[in-house]
Amino acid sequence: MLEKLRDIIAEELGVEKDAIDVDSDLAEDLGADSLDAVELIMAIEEEFDIEIDDTAATKIKTVQDILDYLEKDSD
Repeated sequence: MLEKLRDIIAEELGVEKDAIDVDSDLAEDLGADSLDAVELIMAIEEEFDIEIDDTAATKIKTVQDILDYLEKDSD
């Protein structure tokens, strides 16, 4: 799941996959602004066939946050 997520993040944010790890902060480390974040959430929703509600989306700050959400959603 991490590899697929890294692919999506790299494509959406225009960063190297090697620069993305679970501790990466989407804004501080990867340069995502609010529009980037919305587009990233939409790409994740499409790829994993899920819906991330607005409340949860505002809490997503790191790659690990996304992984945690995806794991919780798959339960």
